Parts: sequence; structure tokens; C-alpha cells
Amino acid sequence: MIKQTLSYIAIIAGLILLSYLIYNQVKTVQDDSKSNGPEFNTLIWSDEFNGNGAVNPENWFHQTQLPTGGNWFGGLIQHYTNREDNSNLKNGLLNLVAKKEIFDDQGEIKQYTSARLNSKFAFTYGRVEVRAKLPTGIGTWPAIWMLSKNIDEDGAYWDNQGYGTTNWPACGEIDILEHWGKNPNYVQSAVHNTSSYGDKVENIGGQNVENVSDQFHIYSMEWTDEKIVFRVDGAEHYVYNPSIKNSDTWPYDSDQYILFNIAVEPDIDSAFVESSMEIDYIRIYQ
Repeated sequence: MIKQTLSYIAIIAGLILLSYLIYNQVKTVQDDSKSNGPEFNTLIWSDEFNGNGAVNPENWFHQTQLPTGGNWFGGLIQHYTNREDNSNLKNGLLNLVAKKEIFDDQGEIKQYTSARLNSKFAFTYGRVEVRAKLPTGIGTWPAIWMLSKNIDEDGAYWDNQGYGTTNWPACGEIDILEHWGKNPNYVQSAVHNTSSYGDKVENIGGQNVENVSDQFHIYSMEWTDEKIVFRVDGAEHYVYNPSIKNSDTWPYDSDQYILFNIAVEPDIDSAFVESSMEIDYIRIYQ
């Protein structure tokens, strides 16, 4: 009887010890999760793109002014316009439309048109989610991205408001999504600053995603004072977290704004006529 009682006591003690170990493991995981950064659950700005017709002018600015020289950087060959032909709301979606057409503007005749939108909202730190379907065609280059509102860029919304003090890339750029029609279904994110930028950018990552031009996916970016994390449909593909944070590597401590655009590259397919980036919503959380 004594041996049986001692066995029961040993079993109970073992269960108590096991429960304690499990509790501490769960608590450690939870604490580690909390230490990874803040949770951004409060919606601070959004556009659900309800209705039909023109883009909401309270939320968006059409950036159309050509840079000095008459072409967009990188040899891009489109005009950006403020016409509904190139950006419009229809059936609860924002449509950015790249088109093959002759268009004369600002003394320059080009063979393609598209749209480039600047948000009239800027923020520091948070999570951005955009549900979108991408255009097709070799030579199309859609992007969902961010720039510091202090960028010195004639014709950009925040520069027009008097905030432009800093040249690119020193201002800092965050590319939530880029997709090249010549490499379909590969989506990429990047971070540009004076430590790494342009065609030689090294702060970069991406993933293959099925049917980006036929199905909607959620492209997200989470930005804290320590790191920037990029995901598609919740699957992470790049984290920018430089060990040394200074003006070269981390100009990401002040307000940035959202840009949507479709650029047209010089190698555009000669058979290309028209294709759209469709955006269901953008939501920003802090």
C-alpha cells in the first residue's frame, strides 16, 4: 500500500512538473513574440475604392509631371496621366491602366500611357496591406511602394506642399511590391537608401506567387523602428534589419507616403495593347 501511494505521489509530482515546464515554454514563446515588435491592429487610414468613376481626390494625387529631360527615370517610355482612362474606380476596385496609345503632353509625344498615384496621407511605422491583382505583358512594371514625404521631386504631391528637402535615395524608399511582366509570378520587395539603391540594390528579396495576374493576393509590409518585413498572403520573403542604423542605412524614422503605378519599359511587347493593376483595398494599421 505504501509503495502504491508513493507511486501515485510520484506521478502527480511528475504531472505538476510537466505542466510547469509547458507553461514556462508557452510564456517564453509569447514573451519572445512580444519582443519582436509591436502589433499593429488599429486601422488609421484606408481606401476601399467603393463606387465608380474618378479616383477620390481627397486621398490621391495624380503625379504626371515629367522629370527634367522629358522621360521618367530608367528609360521608361510612358506618360502618366490624370485621365479616367488610366485610373478609375469600377465595381469596388481601383483600376490603374497601362495603354498603348499616342499621347502628347508637356511637349513630349509618347506611345504609352499609365497612371502614378501619390497618397495624401503619410505616416511613420505601421503595417500596410494591399489586396491586388497585377497586369500582364512583357515590359509592364507595376509597383506598390513608398517614399519619404521629404523627397525633393518636382511634381510629386508632398514636394508641391513644400516638404521636398532631400534627394533620392537619401530620402529612403520602401518597395512593398514590384513585378516585371518579363518574369511573371515572381514578386519582389526592396529597400533603397544611400547604402544600396537603384539597379545595384542589395536590400532585396522576393518569392514566386501563383497566378498574380489572375487572382488577388495580399501584399503587406510591416515597419517598426528596428526592421521592415515584407509578406505575400502572410508568407514572409524579406526582412530588412541592418545591424548598423545610420543616415545611410536607415532613413526610415519619418513619414512616408504610398505610391501606386504601372511603368512601361522599353522592351514592351509589340503586341501589348492594354492591361490593368486592380486594387481591392489599401489598409494601414498602427
